[in-house]
Amino acid sequence: MGYAIAEAALDAGHEVVLISGPVELAAPRNARFIAAGTSDEMFEAVYRHAHGSDVCVLCAAVADYKPAKVSRAKIKKRADRMSLELMPTRDILRSLGRQRERTFLLVGFAAETDHIEQNAAKKLREKNCDIIVANDAWIGMESDENELLILFREGQIKKFSRASKKILARKLVKIFCKFATKMFDKKNVVITERT
Repeated sequence: MGYAIAEAALDAGHEVVLISGPVELAAPRNARFIAAGTSDEMFEAVYRHAHGSDVCVLCAAVADYKPAKVSRAKIKKRADRMSLELMPTRDILRSLGRQRERTFLLVGFAAETDHIEQNAAKKLREKNCDIIVANDAWIGMESDENELLILFREGQIKKFSRASKKILARKLVKIFCKFATKMFDKKNVVITERT
């Protein structure tokens, strides 16, 4: 969804910084592309660019966990079992949401396998987002289609039936623009919507 949203934003005339983990997709031509191979690289890149943005859309984490220890050499195969200790990665969405006086619209995504609306509402509150875009992980992953449930900070909910990610991305960009314009108007900051 992230690449589709980046393309839709470019098509609408917006500048786009696309920070991406390793994927098998070509970056949109006119986007400023930043590759992030690890969760720490992603965290640093997002923080470098968030405050210069009007809208930050965080579609997916590189990973929720990482190895607690990294071996510099190959770990040889053994006959017995082996366990890896994992530790949580830094939560980029939560850390952006905790910022007081942030000057950008914060949009998070929630790929869920059950209780989609309840889990998305919880994430909206806990991560202090302005918008959460939720989807059934079984529909949206590795597919050109998706079905979305959009939850807004003020309690509104909007549902988009199954459609191509390209079509859904265009609809989302319009929503983000409209919401950002309202949000920034309240803060006496000017943002223009390009059509």
